[in-house]
Amino acid sequence: MRLLSHYVFTTGLLTLISSPFLGFYTSLVLSFLISWVSNTLIDRLGHEIKGGYIRRTPRTHTLLRSIPWGLIPAIPLALFEGYPILLVLGVLAGPSHLLLDVFTERGIFVKQGRRWTRFALAHFSYDNVFVNGLAILAGTMFHYFAHL
Repeated sequence: MRLLSHYVFTTGLLTLISSPFLGFYTSLVLSFLISWVSNTLIDRLGHEIKGGYIRRTPRTHTLLRSIPWGLIPAIPLALFEGYPILLVLGVLAGPSHLLLDVFTERGIFVKQGRRWTRFALAHFSYDNVFVNGLAILAGTMFHYFAHL
């Protein structure tokens, strides 16, 4: 998925979860910060150029390895703002990135024996307009329901 789709989807999901505890606008701003930093880290550190094309690596695109990248922005925000719910958001930020990537052609990594193998539920191109639009729409709908 495109990085913008990850930003909108994750921000919407985190806002939906945290708005009952923080209020909508506080939740929206803090969720966006966690989404922006964690999704950027996952893609920048988890992609490498090899043979002229970009490929994902298990460094960030596995379920358990995605969690620390979400916690990196959440821990300082939780300490600075004093909202423990931000730690929950940090734990969810990385897996929400993988939830979208599992629908792309290269999927995510899962361990089988001693090897990392790719797992995908669908094989859409990462820049498929329809699928990215659905992810953005879902994130937007999460924002809408969080604001009710």
